[in-house]
Amino acid sequence: MGANASSIDTKSDDQLAFLSVKSNLDDVPEACIALVLSYLDPPEISKLARVSRVFRAAASADFIWQPKLPSNYKYIFRELLGLKVDGLGLKDLYAKLSRPRSFDAGTKEVWIDKNSGGVCLAISSKRMTITGIDDRRYWNHIPTNESRFQTVAYLQQIWWLEVDGDLEFKFPEGTYSLFFRLHLGKATKRHSRRACNYEHVHGWDLKPVQFQLTTPDGCRVTSRCYLDNIGTWMQHHVGDFVVKDGTVPTKIKFSLTQIDCTHTKGGLCVDSVLICPSSLAKELSYC
Repeated sequence: MGANASSIDTKSDDQLAFLSVKSNLDDVPEACIALVLSYLDPPEISKLARVSRVFRAAASADFIWQPKLPSNYKYIFRELLGLKVDGLGLKDLYAKLSRPRSFDAGTKEVWIDKNSGGVCLAISSKRMTITGIDDRRYWNHIPTNESRFQTVAYLQQIWWLEVDGDLEFKFPEGTYSLFFRLHLGKATKRHSRRACNYEHVHGWDLKPVQFQLTTPDGCRVTSRCYLDNIGTWMQHHVGDFVVKDGTVPTKIKFSLTQIDCTHTKGGLCVDSVLICPSSLAKELSYC
């Protein structure tokens, strides 16, 4: 009985201590809390906003989120998404951009990294120019939930592989990396489990594919590699580019080719192109 009573008393003391601390936190001026929060990363701010009503109110201060939003956020909302930003708090705008937002008839997505606020873009294969895409002997658009766009371009067999794309976008200043997301084999579902059909996969071990990026200053970055990622998605690094002026649109071109006509190749899924700040590229699985 004595031990139980002691346990109850201890628990009561702990509860009183917690209530005392919570009460003391609520006494801290909201402006002071907001100032402290401004030095933290967005995920940390979101966690602390759940501590109390005062913290939640302090976390909504615009001056906290102004430097965390990308410099082009108004351009993204108004010109790309056709949305108004007037009357919305900057915290709400940050939250909206933290989730992918589609534009250009659903063929592109833009979002910001939740931790750094860096701008990221994805471009669907449907927005690219693919040689032979209208001939079903060579290519097909197949639906899949393994793509953020719910569809990929699937190559059955071809002699001349050429996939081209371009982009004009107001990037904030910084260095960005561009990737092609590719997969060898056709991913399917069998008895509710993932399976992969390798029937058409051939030719990629004979010659490397070539990736090319034309940067804003007119320079061309070229890389080559053999495709061997059978059954898995891979982000293939094409190159990097630097944005020096975030107030004007940046124009880039990119391509994937294998135009050696001595052999055919097939069984390739082309999903999308990803562009992200180079500081985030390290987190990707790529070659």
